This record gives sequence, C-alpha cells and structure tokens, in this order.
Amino acid sequence: MPREQAGVCAEGNLHGLYLLFNAEEQAEPALRGVLAEIAAWLQASVDQNADSAFNGFVAVGANYWDTLYPEARPANLRPFPSFEQEDRKAPVQPVDLFIHIRSDRVDINHVAAMEVCHRLTGLVQLVEEVRSFRYLDNRDLTGFVDGTENPQGVHRREVALVGGEDEAFRGGSYIHVQRYQHNMDRWNGISLKQQEDTIGRTKVENIEYVGQDKPLTCHIKRTNLKDEQGNSMEILRQSMPYGTMKEQGLFFISCCRTPVHFEAQLKSMIHGDGQGHYDHLLNFTQAVTGAAFFAPSLDFMECAAERD
Repeated sequence: MPREQAGVCAEGNLHGLYLLFNAEEQAEPALRGVLAEIAAWLQASVDQNADSAFNGFVAVGANYWDTLYPEARPANLRPFPSFEQEDRKAPVQPVDLFIHIRSDRVDINHVAAMEVCHRLTGLVQLVEEVRSFRYLDNRDLTGFVDGTENPQGVHRREVALVGGEDEAFRGGSYIHVQRYQHNMDRWNGISLKQQEDTIGRTKVENIEYVGQDKPLTCHIKRTNLKDEQGNSMEILRQSMPYGTMKEQGLFFISCCRTPVHFEAQLKSMIHGDGQGHYDHLLNFTQAVTGAAFFAPSLDFMECAAERD
C-alpha cells in the first residue's frame, strides 16, 4: 500500500494554516523535487511535533496537474464544478498548489509555513494565506457543531483515500476547498428556531431532527445524499472556521476517494431538488473561492521527482 500523506485523514486540531500558490513559468522540473521533499518533511514533522498533533499535506490543482505530472493523471481529476442558480453560486478560483498545515499550536504552524515558503522560493507565488481555529466544541461560527457526520476511525481512510479502483493513485485523495464568508448580522438576526430549521439540528444539544421534521431546505437534507445503490455519499471534512473582526467564515475542505460525492452535495445545495428546495444556509453564507486538487501519495511524488 502506498504511503498516504498523513494530514489527509488526521483527526482535528486547534489551529490550521492554509497556503495556496501559483507556480512560476517553467518551474516544474525543480518543483517536482521540492514538493516531494516538502511532503516528506511534513510527514517527518508529525513525529517531531507529536505533542502538538502536527500534520499536513500537499495537493496539486486539477488545472495544473498535467503540467506538473504529464506522465499520469488520477482517473477522476477534473476542474472545480461551476454551479449557479439565481443569487447562489460556487465561484471557481483555480490554484496550482494547496499546502495544508494543522496542529494544536499557532507557533508550530507558523514555523512550518515559513519553512514551506522558504523551500518554494523562486518557484511559486503565494496567492492566499488563511489561518483557522477550532471554535468552542468543534462548532462553526454560526454556533452549530460542524462535521458531526464525519466518518470515524478506520472508516476515515475508506472514505478519503483512493483504493484499487485507480491503482497508480492508491493512497491519494481528491481535495475540494471553498472559503465561505458568513453574514453574521443576518444570521444572528433570525430566531433560534429559524436557525435550527436552517441546519436541521438543535443548536445547543446538537440533536438531528427526525426525518419527517427536516425541512427540505435544511442543510442536512441537502448534503446527506445517497447514490443510486442507496449508499451514503460520504466525504471527510477537514473544515475549520477563520476570521477577523471584518470578515468571518468557514474554510471548507473535502477529502474523498472520488470527486463525485462533493460535486453532488454542492449541486444539491445550490440547485436543490429541482422543486425549488435549495440549501437555505446559503441565505447566510457565500463561497468566495473554489478549487479542486489531488493529494497524491508520498510514493507517487517521490517517484515523479526521481525521474527528473
């Protein structure tokens, strides 16, 4: 089994730091080697910073993959889907590289990010940097627990990592990221019951509504989907809140063995069920970025670097 990047399936942390880059022209020969080294360094840092539960991973943009790795492509890797309905939309911001850093210490994340940027000097341009944090008991800034439906234990790897269906990319993961901006004034201006109906759970106790009580427009109804065989279309969420006094929201991260599950959930949120029942949470938050990546196994990155 190829060695996956540990950060893909890691348990949650107190703090996150996300770096998004675009590559310089003709940087690929050097970049393949540097990215393999960064991924290995992040992996080694897991043990060196065990007291802070450090983890991370490197992911390559769907639009940049063929330029960086022209010899092979994950079977289902494709650009971020562009969905739009009325005033609801999923903006697309293609980015070449996504480096995900998390731990229980802000300073450890900062030092790791400086090391990553130092190693990439001259090869990339930093497009965006976002610092996230755990809010209360794993809640979004809306006050509701986030990721309640996340797979647990060994099932995390079953959901997040490519298996034998694409042998060359076994141990990799399809990554989708969106940065959402919340309209907190509008959200806080509605009643507790309206908030709970929007999510489909109670706010304080985090109890899911029973089936017949779930509005067709609630977030849970629009994202808890099943495929044609009746199997749950699960993703592993690695999302965390971010914010300043000017802007607050959620940095959403989906890790999955297939892009189909995320795409179906996003379409259900924006377009709804074809009968006007879209996700009413979108009345209070708006995605401002969207990008698709693939986080390959350590072995794939090392083999690609050795060929140069």
